[in-house]
Amino acid sequence: MKVRGAPAISIVAALSLAVELTKTNFVSKTEIYDFVIKKLNYLATSRPTAVNLGQVVKLLSELTDQYLHDQNLSINEMKERLLENTEKLLASDIRVNKCIGEYGGKHILENCSKPTSILTHCNTGSLATAGYGTALGVIRWLHENNHLHHAFCTETRPYNQGARLTAYELVHEKIPATLICDSMVASLMQAGKVSAVIVGADRVVANGDTANKIGTYQIALCAKYHNVPFYVACPRSTLDFSMESGNLIPIEERPQNEMLTINSSRIAAEGINCWNPAFDVTPASLITGGIVTEIGVFSPSSLKDNIDKLSNAELLK
Repeated sequence: MKVRGAPAISIVAALSLAVELTKTNFVSKTEIYDFVIKKLNYLATSRPTAVNLGQVVKLLSELTDQYLHDQNLSINEMKERLLENTEKLLASDIRVNKCIGEYGGKHILENCSKPTSILTHCNTGSLATAGYGTALGVIRWLHENNHLHHAFCTETRPYNQGARLTAYELVHEKIPATLICDSMVASLMQAGKVSAVIVGADRVVANGDTANKIGTYQIALCAKYHNVPFYVACPRSTLDFSMESGNLIPIEERPQNEMLTINSSRIAAEGINCWNPAFDVTPASLITGGIVTEIGVFSPSSLKDNIDKLSNAELLK
């Protein structure tokens, strides 16, 4: 959890590989290939739920294989090409996030109630991406264009990413915002204070089911009951068409101490058992606003119909 947020995980993995490459001397292209593939395979095991990491691992693995067999590339040129492409991933992620922000913001303005107040869950801003953000990027776009009335962020227990990180970003950007406990969402919606919900994603599968931070599913249920549009914001690299439904998504479980302690001080009774999944899966039927990507907003049911353009995530553009 030193790095969290699906896009940030993939970017940091790539950049960490770049650091390792710069510090290592190689005697052959095959040695570079073996080194990179071993490191990438290891990195791929670190976070099973977020698919973005796997996409970057696949891309860099394919590039490494391509460079290995390119007779026109020397050892140093192969190394430099890999370094250049890992750096491109950083700039590409920011560009993608800004596109997500604009598409999501405009869709909300056209389809949601006014004044525009948005609820988000967990952290999906600059601290969870290369910069700007996905779901928080949509809130940022609305604010930058003078269309945001208010933002609400949940605390996101038990790791409190909302209270520690999203709240910090909202304050830093001077966005009018209020922090609420996770258990206050239904009451906030009942009071009519939410125009739309927008969250990020760690994996969206072929039928539109979406894995995101634990607590997302119950927010989607509340939104459905109160007729509040529910959006998911993510780059195309988060879409995983190899899985048909959300029940196939592996769910990472976190250590018990995240629930049992706060700042190392125990708050729960000794001997109590804990269940601490890091993510849950929101069924596609609850994603009523749409899935916001860098090329537009799609309903969950339309993902398969647009598989060709949605599958071609331009990670290095």
